[in-house]
Amino acid sequence: MIFTLAGGLGIFLLGMKNMSDGMQAVAGNSLRRLIGAVTNHRILATTVGVIVTCIVQSSSITTVMVVGFVNSGVMGLAQGIGVIMGANIGTTITGWILVLKVGKYGLPLLGFSAFAYLFSKGERWRYWAMFLMGIGMVFFGLEIMKNACATIKDIPEFEAWFARFNADSYLGVLKCAAVGCILTTLVQSSSATLGITISLATQGVISYPTAAALVLGENIGTTITAFLASLGTTTHARRAAYFHVIFNLFGVLWITLIFQWYIRLIQTVIGVDVSESVTVDGVESFPNVVAAIAATHSVFNIANTLLFLPFVTPMVRFLEWAVPSRSFKEKPRLTDLDVLILETPLLAIEQSRKEILKMGDGCIKMLDWLHQLMNQDEPDKALANRLKQREQILDTVQDEVAEFVTGLLSSGNISHATAEEARRQLRITDEYESISDYIANLDKFDRKLRRDGFRFSDSQRADLGQLNDNVSQYVAAVHAGLANDNRNVLAATNAAAKRIRDEVKSLRHKHLEELSTGPMVPVVSVAFLAALNAYGRVRDHAHNIAETIAHGK
Repeated sequence: MIFTLAGGLGIFLLGMKNMSDGMQAVAGNSLRRLIGAVTNHRILATTVGVIVTCIVQSSSITTVMVVGFVNSGVMGLAQGIGVIMGANIGTTITGWILVLKVGKYGLPLLGFSAFAYLFSKGERWRYWAMFLMGIGMVFFGLEIMKNACATIKDIPEFEAWFARFNADSYLGVLKCAAVGCILTTLVQSSSATLGITISLATQGVISYPTAAALVLGENIGTTITAFLASLGTTTHARRAAYFHVIFNLFGVLWITLIFQWYIRLIQTVIGVDVSESVTVDGVESFPNVVAAIAATHSVFNIANTLLFLPFVTPMVRFLEWAVPSRSFKEKPRLTDLDVLILETPLLAIEQSRKEILKMGDGCIKMLDWLHQLMNQDEPDKALANRLKQREQILDTVQDEVAEFVTGLLSSGNISHATAEEARRQLRITDEYESISDYIANLDKFDRKLRRDGFRFSDSQRADLGQLNDNVSQYVAAVHAGLANDNRNVLAATNAAAKRIRDEVKSLRHKHLEELSTGPMVPVVSVAFLAALNAYGRVRDHAHNIAETIAHGK
């Protein structure tokens, strides 16, 4: 019985993963845009959480993703709270999938989908087949678990052990909830424990009230994944993980207080008799209990979300009080995340994309700071240090993004489109890091001249200042194309790129003419030509980014 149950659970979990991978690949860029659209509007954030979790089939993965986004500074705490509440509603889709009475068709669905997966030439069809294959595995695994649970009634010792857990009193409800919590914590999947609960309930091993209490506990157990992912992260990320724990703990506490009334309400609303049994081949089962359990799970999370929605702002204030900020400035990190995020390629690729956008913003700021420094009689040391530090930060971010994206590419089953996007990101990251290096070099040229007691002439400073403005506008236009995923950015910015190239040539020619007409300090001449070359290289790297966006290479 134990071997059969373990085998059924394994097939069930593999099916959930295939469903998730298939849906992510099919959803593609739509899902990425959806994640990127999360705003401070609490209802919109909650809706995004519901949709994303329905697609990835795991509230744990969505919540870990939120902790990661908050940790890297991409998402605010209020936004994260909204998505987490939506994730708790979205995870209930698993129960409703199991309500479909197609258990006996699970194996043929798995078989036909496997053939389609193996022999389809189109990638999109293969991922649809993977999704359907996942559904087949889920139902086939559930049937195997049901058959294993049916034998429990033939073993008096097992039946007596399960009889200890009965939600007929408040203490009994808490005991069952604790078992559900512990079991989910151990297997790290509320969907798995939900499948086991449904299998036990449909075979009559446990009653519907006991199953409902187990489901409540499973909601607490599923918070452990996000909690573990938050260890060692920034304060905001820990606040997001703690909210997930508080949300489910509070919900279970108030539902258990009205538990008997709650389960009667569920049965009345869905209009099924959970005690109605069906006997097939001499085996008695209770099929109506599946819908009741699914409704118990959904209503709990929807009611809890409606209860918390008006209090998002006070909740943020409470978390800021309960989890105070550290005394030192925290560095937002990208890769201090649980590896679970890499199991969700579309969420992972969106997170790394947001980090790359931050790199571009940093380069644009560096160009602005450079312009200010070059025109100051006495350069602002704090601003100069900030520019130097920003270049070092971008070096670190490039390393982190490269490590993260390389891990994603080596994680196995990712779609061709996601793999292409990952390679594009590696290229763009390298280009932005190179841009920051050249900007830092431009500041070094100016500082070295000052240390030697020289300066660029007024005419040279004016020329370099104009060139800096043009290059800054060009980099900003390319960066905007990346942020908006504008595939026409190369054509739109080609004229500006050509003007900068011509401007660099013209200034170099002008400088050489000045050398022939009058004396010039050699170090100033060398620094000016090096500065022109550096601006030209910034333009070249920005042009490479535009080409990568336009051609996807």
